Amino acid sequence: MAPKSDSAEAIVLNFVNEQNKPVNTQNVADALQKFNLKKAAIQKALDNLADGGRISFKEYGKQKIYLARQDQFQIPNNEELNQMKEQNADMQKQLEDQRKAISEVEAEIKSLQSNLTLEQIFEREVNLRLEVQEMEEKLTKLRGGVTLVKPEERKAVEGMLSEIIGHWRKRKRMFKDLWDTLTENSPKDPKQFKEELGIEYDEDVGVSLQSYNDLIQHGKKRPRGQ
Repeated sequence: MAPKSDSAEAIVLNFVNEQNKPVNTQNVADALQKFNLKKAAIQKALDNLADGGRISFKEYGKQKIYLARQDQFQIPNNEELNQMKEQNADMQKQLEDQRKAISEVEAEIKSLQSNLTLEQIFEREVNLRLEVQEMEEKLTKLRGGVTLVKPEERKAVEGMLSEIIGHWRKRKRMFKDLWDTLTENSPKDPKQFKEELGIEYDEDVGVSLQSYNDLIQHGKKRPRGQ
């Protein structure tokens, strides 16, 4: 007589058959906690099922291992196995196609989320208009000869630039003295020696100390208020 579907034996039998792998009492008890079955009840159900021939079991010392009866399962032949393999390959391909489709949809959603909403576009337009207006006001002041940089700020920047150019000039002179000493009695051609050492003059990289010095001098001569 088959156990009732809601009985402990029916629940345990269904679990063992679904798992179709060796289990012990603790395995079953852990897996069936949602049914509020006590371990003793599960042990009794397993023993009753084993005694009734509904499941198989083997004893290893003091522990019993239970397993679904294998004669209840239909074992496929070679042709059926080949069909199952083909079906599995087809399902794998379908799964891969689905994953690809999901990935494309997610990418599209991400792209749409990164776009501005209509409200954000209007807000951005207002901000840009304000920025344009501010720049036009500055341009008008420049055209009218209004100084936008405070005299003290200009003086501070010019002082900093003068100091930097002074260091530049000093280091340039130190290098020239050292280079002249090295190449004075050297058998190598100075130009070739320079290339071997990877040395570059200011002129080699398109800069000129004199042009920066002239810039400072021009700034000092500039009339006040300009």
